[in-house]
Amino acid sequence: MQFYTTQHTSYCGIDLHARSMDVGVLNQDGDSVMHRNMQARPDTFLRTVAPYRDDLGVAVECVFPWYGLADLCAPAGMPFVLGHALSMQAIHGGKATNDTIDAHKIAVLLRGGLLPQAYVYPAARRATRALWRRRLSLSRTRAELLAHIQNPKSQDNVPEIGTQLADTAHRAGVAARFPAPAVQKSLAVDRALIGSDDPLRSDVALPSVTAATQHDAQTLSVLQTVPGIGTLLRLVRLDAMHAIQRFPRGQDVVSSGRLVQWAKASAGTRSGTSGSKSGTASLPWAFSAAAVLFLRDQPAGQTYRARREKTHGTGTALTVLAQTLGRAVYAMSRRDTGFARDNCLHGSESGAGAPAASLGPDGTSRVTGLCNDASTASPTAHAPIGALS
Repeated sequence: MQFYTTQHTSYCGIDLHARSMDVGVLNQDGDSVMHRNMQARPDTFLRTVAPYRDDLGVAVECVFPWYGLADLCAPAGMPFVLGHALSMQAIHGGKATNDTIDAHKIAVLLRGGLLPQAYVYPAARRATRALWRRRLSLSRTRAELLAHIQNPKSQDNVPEIGTQLADTAHRAGVAARFPAPAVQKSLAVDRALIGSDDPLRSDVALPSVTAATQHDAQTLSVLQTVPGIGTLLRLVRLDAMHAIQRFPRGQDVVSSGRLVQWAKASAGTRSGTSGSKSGTASLPWAFSAAAVLFLRDQPAGQTYRARREKTHGTGTALTVLAQTLGRAVYAMSRRDTGFARDNCLHGSESGAGAPAASLGPDGTSRVTGLCNDASTASPTAHAPIGALS
């Protein structure tokens, strides 16, 4: 977790709500010079902090109305710091809490360099990211409905269905396995809901693809070389990670994707893990889906998973593969190189996932591809739309 450590003359902490906000300002010595509850309106805020705007840092907790405040501070020349909601909850908890106390604590954390930062996503790309997140909620609802269709099979101990219910053609005749009319009706409702949601998922995906290919075609072209990452998954990764330079190392990517948890230790003794909900929700789905698709046509990937199952178990082995793909995506994006399967699956623990990239005599990168030689993506490459998978 990174902390904001830049020093300013004044520090502004805001407890933000949809229609109101509590604003507190501290000077460089830590004294409160202004505190006011006001309407969450741009003109009111700018007028209130006008005496301190020469060197004012503004901090707010990561709650849903922060977009407008971030877009207001940028043209006004005020540094905007977005506090990480989960980490701040652990830091500034207390016996009593209200808007006034919270605003003051946010300003104190900002001044002391202890405010855990969240990423301020660029305004131009928030709409596309929100559309992907909407599709993710539809996908989760669809998965719950498919699981509910399978549940009566276990409850009534009937034979295995033995088909992929994700395909429409395989759902016919499933309800007939159960004699009870109520069960048949329940399954019919599930099938109807799935059928109505499928077109909506496509309607969400198509405009997202069109919008996302307008920027960073270089990274899109690089991600296309990874088996299991299709058009949708690489676009989700691109929008979720945005600027790869903001991640100092590959471990930060898998941490942001909720693929690893933070260790809790004291006096050299480990007492468990934490942070399972800290990170971008769409990334664990994307990396996990890529890991499953990677195993379909890659015998080397299946061997890798079998080897990890002996140590970690069946479920964790798939997560380990997703972590490995995450580190590979990070290394590829930093180096603009194609995917190297052997280095990804058989690299050392410290460098697993990094593509086989070395410099040639002319200073360019040599890249080992998946099956054939892969080349660096062209700077002017435009990622093809392709089929939505």
